[in-house]
Amino acid sequence: MNTRIFFELLAREAPAVDFETPIAEARAAGASPAALAELEQAKTAALRVRALLARRARREVELSALFETASDLAGLRDLDAVLNAIVRRARQLLGADIAYMTLNDPSRGDTYMRVTDGSISRAFQRLRLPLGAGLGGLVAQTGAPYASSGYLTDERFRHTGSIDGGVTEEGLVGILGVPMRLGERVIGVLFAADRAERSYAQEEVALLCSLAAHAAVAIDNARLLQETRVTLEELSAASEAARVHSDAVERAARAHDRMTDLVVRGGGVEDVASVVTDILGGSLVVLDADGRRLAEVGRVDRVDEDLITRARTLGRTARRGDLRVIPIGAGAEVLGTLALHAAGDIADADERILERAALVMALLLLFRRNMTEVEGRVRGELLDDLVAGHVSDPDALDARARRLGVDLSADHVLVVARHQGRRERAAFWASSFSAAERGLSTAYSGEVVLLLPGARPEEAA
Repeated sequence: MNTRIFFELLAREAPAVDFETPIAEARAAGASPAALAELEQAKTAALRVRALLARRARREVELSALFETASDLAGLRDLDAVLNAIVRRARQLLGADIAYMTLNDPSRGDTYMRVTDGSISRAFQRLRLPLGAGLGGLVAQTGAPYASSGYLTDERFRHTGSIDGGVTEEGLVGILGVPMRLGERVIGVLFAADRAERSYAQEEVALLCSLAAHAAVAIDNARLLQETRVTLEELSAASEAARVHSDAVERAARAHDRMTDLVVRGGGVEDVASVVTDILGGSLVVLDADGRRLAEVGRVDRVDEDLITRARTLGRTARRGDLRVIPIGAGAEVLGTLALHAAGDIADADERILERAALVMALLLLFRRNMTEVEGRVRGELLDDLVAGHVSDPDALDARARRLGVDLSADHVLVVARHQGRRERAAFWASSFSAAERGLSTAYSGEVVLLLPGARPEEAA
């Protein structure tokens, strides 16, 4: 008998039923039993070849789907898109009515529906399964695949009203679930299900396990990517903070160098104030202990007295809005106040510049006061000698006066003023006033004596 007909059927990928036709035709033509047996043997071999080709074709499709899934993972941008693609491929490759995925929720100790494909029930799409309950809960708990050809009547599983209600509303009968693993840890379950009884072959279980492994990798990759993004954001923030801090340190160092240079070159409070506003911007005023203005850069109309009191009480910077007030002090003694109206936000590091400026100003004010006191004593000693008539060497006396800027050959008026305040303050005022007028002064208990240029008392006043 001619058995080539079976090769032709294989070549055109004919359905299995067509392989019975040659035998039926031979039997109708009166073929011998031996010939019919030969045809039957050829048919059996051809069907085995056909089944092998079909398995290989199916395997090729499965491998192609797995390759596409791996490609999705390599270019992972959207986790939802990748998981949806995996579930959709699981449904297509197994020829299932529905495929879906649940993920474990460690915080709640259960598992919840994450992705569905082919589902028509909203209740099913929102299911949460206690670990160990239902087919999926058992897979999540044990980490082993489970399948049921008729789930609702399968007594191997712990049924609950919510799970059975969702399965009934979806119309599911046959269900296959496989674990999604990361190492030894189960993070979820991948399912294929049908609305009719179905027994799942071992190769179908293996295929779904492969897809589940890809899904687990996708979820872990997404977690790692998110952690990487968070880490990069934290590093970026830390880098920016380091840059800001570095800039602040550099500004502080620059301010320190400039203020130190000013002190060395004999600069005053006004020069230090200019350095501060040049670096930090805004406007600045320096007040003495009595609230009089010693220096001003820019325009500062008024400084809040309450804020000054608070700064002096606390011994550190007081803030209100864009105003910063820093006490200028030496130990427990308050020498004055520095107030800055900032042009913008002032960082903590920049406030250190203000505090350093206040310290430098305190040193300058102390130095100025000490110099004034020294000069006052020298002027007072000269005036004491003149008043007491201790003039043994007129030329030496004139030389002492010239060094103080006093011309003893000119007319002078002697002024005696009584005071009821502190002697130190009266003496300081008298010394400052007489020095400004190119005169002399000395202080006694209850009164100060001034020698001022002028021919008449009203000129000295």
